[in-house]
Amino acid sequence: MARADDGSWPVDFPALFVVPDWITQHCRIESVGGLGVGPQPFEMYDWQLRCTVHHYRVRPTAEVGQLSTAFHYRRSQVVAPQKSGKGPWTATLVAAEAVGPVLFAGWAEGGEVYDCRQYGCGCGWGYEYEHGEPMGRPWTLPLIQITATSEDQTDNVYRPLQAMIRNGPLGELMRVGEQFIRLPNDGRIDVVTSSAQSRLGNPITFAVQDETGIWTETNKMTKVATTQRRGLAGMSGRSLETTNGWDPTEDSVAQRTAESKVRDVYRFHRLPPGGLSYANKAERRKIHRHVYAGSTHIDLDAIEGEAAELLEKEPAEAERFFGNRIVAGSGTWMVQDRWDARAEPGRCRMGPGSSWASTGRTWTTGPSSGRRRSTGTSGLRCTGRGRSRRSGTRPTGTGRRRAWRWTRRWTS
Repeated sequence: MARADDGSWPVDFPALFVVPDWITQHCRIESVGGLGVGPQPFEMYDWQLRCTVHHYRVRPTAEVGQLSTAFHYRRSQVVAPQKSGKGPWTATLVAAEAVGPVLFAGWAEGGEVYDCRQYGCGCGWGYEYEHGEPMGRPWTLPLIQITATSEDQTDNVYRPLQAMIRNGPLGELMRVGEQFIRLPNDGRIDVVTSSAQSRLGNPITFAVQDETGIWTETNKMTKVATTQRRGLAGMSGRSLETTNGWDPTEDSVAQRTAESKVRDVYRFHRLPPGGLSYANKAERRKIHRHVYAGSTHIDLDAIEGEAAELLEKEPAEAERFFGNRIVAGSGTWMVQDRWDARAEPGRCRMGPGSSWASTGRTWTTGPSSGRRRSTGTSGLRCTGRGRSRRSGTRPTGTGRRRAWRWTRRWTS
């Protein structure tokens, strides 16, 4: 798989820091357990904040007028365990994409202010930019789709979004319906499922693709994903994937995104430490503590109860849902972790002139040689020269004072 952010990547780049501040001001959510008194401002967990800032990372060379190309990433994928807070967080990004400052609007000289009143919101909130910080502005015609395999699945995002609109200042700008939300200037937010695809192919500015770990060719959701991305490309829009861990034997949309070699996709996946067994209760607790870190609403005892019961019948599913691991279902011939453990990093990268030696045979790779697959799995060793992986550098850009503060918070 392509390298994913495990929560340790530095935040030393320019980004639309105005977006998470805008979300806190405009998105109000009520405690499901009734612990809070009325709707409260949505305060992001550290991992949610990290993913938001990376999604809105701005290229140092960005120019006014650019839409998706002003950003470092064309789309994002967030892999997190069951009920860690993906749905409500995704709803806040939908709200921001609908009426918030999510497009690049130039570089601040210092002292410029984003004023909500300028865009039809009467809440009176403003945000003062620092010198060199990228500024934001809303879409003039936002067209958004929330997509999942079923209506029940879309409710993970659509229901908290409806509550946020009703509970705060967003109600001045957005009108809630059962199947769509009306936005200013004839914009709209639509719900799309595998059984209701009539709006697919329409131009869109933002798409949420929820639980892509179960989007496959079989349920026709792979086509949905590619069709939406074509619509986004035409409007210079962007998208967000969210999912639990997936079954690597199903070739899902999530798996394809994770394995793609393109560099303009941000991937967040906090895997648990290697070597811990999910079947062992004490080690399972360590896994849960690691992958749910920061999601303070989670009761690990409740997670343990559900995971332990699911383990009895569907151990792989339990490990994917709650352990955030990529685990194949029953009937597979080898456990993924055991296969990965056999790898010898740095020795088995095939390049021209390399060869495999196994049980007396030598297979050579080169520009004209085809790939051959061994019938066994033991006794393999790599000879010849390998191909090293280049390590890129991340531009620091502007707005360093704010970026430094975030870096210090997350890396200390």
